[in-house]
Amino acid sequence: MVGHDAPPRADESGRRGVLLVNLGSPDAPDSAAVRRYLNEFLMDPFVIGSPWLLRRLVVSSLILPFRPRRSAKAYRRIWRKEGTGAPLLAHSEALHAALARQSNTPVSLAMRYGSPNIDGAVADLVAAGVDEVLLMALYPQHADSTRTTTVARVRLALAQHSRDVALRVLPPFHDSSAYLDVLAQHTRRHLPQDIQQLLLSYHGLPERHIMRADPTHKHCLKVPSCCERPSTAHASCYRHQAYLTSAALAERLNLQPDQFTTCFQSRLGRLPWLEPYTDVLLRELPRRGITRIAVTAPAFVADNLETLEELGIRGRQQFLAAGGESFTLLPCLNDDPAWVALLAEWSRQPPPESAIDQR
Repeated sequence: MVGHDAPPRADESGRRGVLLVNLGSPDAPDSAAVRRYLNEFLMDPFVIGSPWLLRRLVVSSLILPFRPRRSAKAYRRIWRKEGTGAPLLAHSEALHAALARQSNTPVSLAMRYGSPNIDGAVADLVAAGVDEVLLMALYPQHADSTRTTTVARVRLALAQHSRDVALRVLPPFHDSSAYLDVLAQHTRRHLPQDIQQLLLSYHGLPERHIMRADPTHKHCLKVPSCCERPSTAHASCYRHQAYLTSAALAERLNLQPDQFTTCFQSRLGRLPWLEPYTDVLLRELPRRGITRIAVTAPAFVADNLETLEELGIRGRQQFLAAGGESFTLLPCLNDDPAWVALLAEWSRQPPPESAIDQR
């Protein structure tokens, strides 16, 4: 449970360390490495919520025999030849280095799946003598398959390495004015002037994930206009938070309702996922006379397979093949100086909603 009566901040009574965590990438763009990565990712009960035996059966018999080869091919299209191969890791390492230069506290980087792992990053912070770890899970919106699993894994690592080090968790920052200002400034800098539509493409989730995260069990996707109607469920609703991010960003960019669209990508399998689907929309827009678009991905703070390959390569091809004329993929924040400065500010003074995790 996350407590709400936090003890004094570490910068007042001790020393704070920062742990940056992103999702992760395979170690190499080949089938074997991708298979290892997908096995770790998909066997997480926060990702596939079925009982272990059923989850093992589905992953081993329906996914791992086929998907690693396709995913490895996609990774090879974006893999960097020099330095850190995986773009997500390269951007995360650049962010880590920039934040470490601006912060007066130890900073470690980990991936929820793959390398560098959470155990090693937590061990480094404990060895540095910190009294508190501030977990910055780099996901603006809440989802059990990103934030909840990351908090649980960091909590476990801290319990193994030290029971004397407190864990403070940065809350979802989709509605942080400071974050939205940085995102808007970054988006405006890269946004072409002659586009007809800005697509805000979020990583999709199965609808059952949204309903499972609803503490009321009767609001999300069960009442009309559930994202617009006030509810305590919104605190853990990825869909609501995605639409909130879109609206706040569009307002800062002075976009009218017909100038932007929220959509969802990366669906897998036959279960219903959040709609509208990005790939379907990319094929439909030219038929509506919208042939000049820009695409941004506000669920990510670092470019990765889903932005660079799924959107930047396949999405571009789908749109142009359908009759589109101009497709611009906007970069994620990556190590944007204003983003680094905001994280440095949060490392010194975490938002009031952040709380000490009661382990």
